[in-house]
Amino acid sequence: MAATAKLRGDGWLGPLLIAPVVVVLGAVIGYPLFTALALSLFEVDTPTLRASFAGIGNYAELLGPGGRFWPALGVTLVWTAATLALQVVLGVAMALLLNRDLWLRSLARSLVLFPYFVSTVVAVLVWRWLFNDLFGLANQGLMALGVIEAPIDWLGTMPNALLSVIVVGAWKFFPFVVIAVLARLQTIPESLYDAARLDGAGAWGRFRDVTLPQIGEVLGIVVLLRAIWDFKEFDLIYLLTGGGPVDATRTLPLTVYQEAFGLNRMGMAAAYAVAMMIVMLGFFVAYRLAVRGRS
Repeated sequence: MAATAKLRGDGWLGPLLIAPVVVVLGAVIGYPLFTALALSLFEVDTPTLRASFAGIGNYAELLGPGGRFWPALGVTLVWTAATLALQVVLGVAMALLLNRDLWLRSLARSLVLFPYFVSTVVAVLVWRWLFNDLFGLANQGLMALGVIEAPIDWLGTMPNALLSVIVVGAWKFFPFVVIAVLARLQTIPESLYDAARLDGAGAWGRFRDVTLPQIGEVLGIVVLLRAIWDFKEFDLIYLLTGGGPVDATRTLPLTVYQEAFGLNRMGMAAAYAVAMMIVMLGFFVAYRLAVRGRS
């Protein structure tokens, strides 16, 4: 009986230990999520916070043919897919290079992380200087090489603005891919490469048959994380172009900001944020199904 009573008493220990975590998660995730869902059903004036019930009116306007959701979603998807592809290609290539026995390899590994750790504001200021259409080094270098005859407005015209933002985003975030892939490369047994060499596999064959399968799981996680982070990226695009020219680089996060603080429509901004969350949940479910099918 004493042992049974002790087990019953210990049964409360687990819930008591996880209770603080549940409370914190509810405060920082549950409450903001519930508030956003509630706000999306109202027409809310941002400065005064006066609200009137709109029901699904915000979502009907958002998804309607004249809404800004679909163009912004298209720009967001293009930005996410393009910058993610560049990050993966550059990151894997750099990780393979840094995994070799190179001179000053430790210094190179430290320097390659510089773009990821530098402040976004500082990085944007440097790139805006490089892309300046009057004295920027990008135009000066291309004209010196004879590639172009006149300066190009990199951030003020399309498709240059979107391409420039994609390049800067890939440069800023590809070190994350390098860190993850390089850590996995260092754990691959050398015997696998020796066996591939004995079978007559060249450099491409070893990468395709040994390296790529070994880093596949890590790459899947990296792609998922970076897709989520790139999809909701705000500060880099806002500081580079502000969504311009016109709305050519206006992504969904910028639209949420403009609706809330530019047009003073907090309810509509919340509806955009909820729509973003649903899209990202769709990507996550698709990824999980793909991983489960592969397993």
